Amino acid sequence: MRTYLNLFAFIVTLLISFISFGQERSYSFKIDKTGNGKQTVIFIPGFASSADVWNETVSQFDEKFTCYTLTMAGFAGVRPKENSSFNTWSNEIARFIKKEKINSPIIIGHSMGGGLALNIASDHPKLVKKILVIDALPCLMALTNPSFTSKDNNNCSPMINQIMAMSDEQFAQMQKASVKTMTTNVNQQNTIVQWSLDSDKKTFASMYCDFLNIDLRNKIKSIECPSYILLQSHFKNFKTQIGSQYKNLKTANLEYANKGLHFIMYDDKEWYFNQLKENILSE
Repeated sequence: MRTYLNLFAFIVTLLISFISFGQERSYSFKIDKTGNGKQTVIFIPGFASSADVWNETVSQFDEKFTCYTLTMAGFAGVRPKENSSFNTWSNEIARFIKKEKINSPIIIGHSMGGGLALNIASDHPKLVKKILVIDALPCLMALTNPSFTSKDNNNCSPMINQIMAMSDEQFAQMQKASVKTMTTNVNQQNTIVQWSLDSDKKTFASMYCDFLNIDLRNKIKSIECPSYILLQSHFKNFKTQIGSQYKNLKTANLEYANKGLHFIMYDDKEWYFNQLKENILSE
């Protein structure tokens, strides 16, 4: 009898350990890990994108670095989580870095992922070694409205209702039209569209609304690490406005691509990989 009780107690203890382990490592994103180098790089994709957007980039890193590529909950086929928000995701990534005892990672983010990199480095100036932000601004809405101010308790219900009311075909057509403004690489357009179609519509709508309300222009003054900002070629027409947005980031190094649109890693590969080589791979 004592043997069975001891066995039962052991099983209960083991189950509690597994549950605790799962809770500690239950993050708002899917994690893929490659490489085994001393320096860690965390890759955050953009809005509705899969970690696969980093495939070519990671291939340049994983012989020398440990790479974590994330896909956020609700995007590109990853199961959604309730109460997702820009700040929740930012806090979760910071928690992941601390829980997994990742020492001074480099964070590379595209689009919304770049915004998350800026926010994490702002909230935790000593946590990150450097950031590389690909085609993201501290405040997207301020590009056309410099006096924009974010709203407290921003109501995203109208946008959520609008997106949720769309048929699958209507949503697909919207994404097919949008992708042409995002990349000149026609071979990648269908892939990018499919990531959106594989995303949870409610997460898609709520996160888009939430991100449009983000303003980091003042907050980024607390960033201490080197910050490399790679921007699409079209943004050369807005250098004054963009310089104004980044004026509080004293460690910023702004560079503009030679060609292409938002997905710089697809549209201006040679320039993009040269920037990585100079600023990251030379570690």
